[in-house]
Amino acid sequence: MNVLLATIPVSIFLGLLGLAAFLWSLKRGQYRDLEGDAARILFTDDSAPPSDAPSDAPSDAPVIPPAPEAKADGAGPPDREPAGRG
Repeated sequence: MNVLLATIPVSIFLGLLGLAAFLWSLKRGQYRDLEGDAARILFTDDSAPPSDAPSDAPSDAPVIPPAPEAKADGAGPPDREPAGRG
């Protein structure tokens, strides 16, 4: 019974904290124009390079080879023994 004396005020506090966070996000406009945001991602300009792409990458940068293909039977990476054996 003594546990309820601690958990009820804590749960009420967390509920009020969640309500305050929701009202704050509502005031900041987080829920305005949801349809516009959903459509904007579909109609972006793909010709522009991504903002995280390095613009001054050296031309002599090392080329990373592609990952090897998996075996035809799907038994894991090629030419590799399972870990923990041998």
